[in-house]
Amino acid sequence: MSNEAAIALVAWGNAWLTGHVGLDEAVDAVERARGPQILGSAPAEVPLRRGLGDLRVAGLRAFRLALPAPGDPLGLSGPPDFNLAAIDAGAAVVARLHDRAFGLVPHEDRRGSSYVGVRWETRDAALADPDVPPLAEADRSLALAMRDATEVLVTVVDVAGVPPEVADALADLRDPGRDDHPLAPGYPQRAHRVAAQARRLSLVVDLARRLDAVGLTADQMHRRDEALRLLDRAVRRALTAACNSAFDHVP
Repeated sequence: MSNEAAIALVAWGNAWLTGHVGLDEAVDAVERARGPQILGSAPAEVPLRRGLGDLRVAGLRAFRLALPAPGDPLGLSGPPDFNLAAIDAGAAVVARLHDRAFGLVPHEDRRGSSYVGVRWETRDAALADPDVPPLAEADRSLALAMRDATEVLVTVVDVAGVPPEVADALADLRDPGRDDHPLAPGYPQRAHRVAAQARRLSLVVDLARRLDAVGLTADQMHRRDEALRLLDRAVRRALTAACNSAFDHVP
């Protein structure tokens, strides 16, 4: 998934930029998550490790996550061609330098029968800060959206039943001991918690959208779809706020 690649690059890239891990450790972690990765397009493409090093020499200061959806350009501030590419991919990373920014848009990179990785298309991006909620606000909104969605989905479940994979995902949400840490060293503890909860809720949203609608009225289907839309929106905001909080406590 493109958002997983973007989350990994932002989390581990920021851990590297704040001095919590080295470049090799960061790149190894990113590629463990989504396979081998390159920046740019042929003939100017370079391996991710070299591309990050070149950006650092050019003045790289931070990575910012964008998880946009049609009608909701979350994490984006332009220009339009970058926004459209990011919305089409469902995710992007903004590399912030001192006086400019680059947009990185993930695409699946298949070569031959066995090579599957990620190619990061580079585009110019606006340096302006996008409209992204702070971590505390995103945390509260996620909790409210989860409560409201649960109330609606209970009605749907009573009618349609719960497939095993949905039941397993819901059980995981109730497991406080589950080891699910999508972020990297150096992030605030609250960011780790929020990101983990959002990742697990994202799975619930994906699975719930596949629930058999047999037996549901048109009103129940509408309420289910609206609850899932609002929960997905809260999940994307929570993940974006968590990933972008790496520098909240850095002078």
